[in-house]
Amino acid sequence: MNKYAKLREVMTEQVITVKPTDTMARVDEIFNTHHIHHLPVVDDDGKVVGIISKTDYYKMQHGLTMFHSAKSEEYNQALFHSILVEDVMTKQVATLHPDDTVATAAAYFRENLFHAIPIVDEHKRLVGIVTTYDLLNYAFKEDAYLPPKVS
Repeated sequence: MNKYAKLREVMTEQVITVKPTDTMARVDEIFNTHHIHHLPVVDDDGKVVGIISKTDYYKMQHGLTMFHSAKSEEYNQALFHSILVEDVMTKQVATLHPDDTVATAAAYFRENLFHAIPIVDEHKRLVGIVTTYDLLNYAFKEDAYLPPKVS
């Protein structure tokens, strides 16, 4: 693995996003239909203004629906339609540039204990995202260790 590889080689470019004025119902829909764990929040110019993790979403969902009854689920959905993304998102988001290195991203992950970093251009517009999963895939893209076959 080349720890000096550029993030543009590792990042996911097709990023699903939400806007600050979207409701949590939209977040609910995205997390229930896509296998992703982080949603960058972008403004109308495509600039990153926040992020919502699936953990944040689960905490909110669990807090609103403790008893998992049909009535509480209905109430939960009503609340999701009334709560805006900007009220839930993490507003201070670390970002990196496509020309930053894999080593830089790994250092951010180790230091800050988060699992996704939006990648932005020189105008702070979202161009991708890199996750710990992306780094693991990159690190082990070559021959993974397979135990010897037992006959």
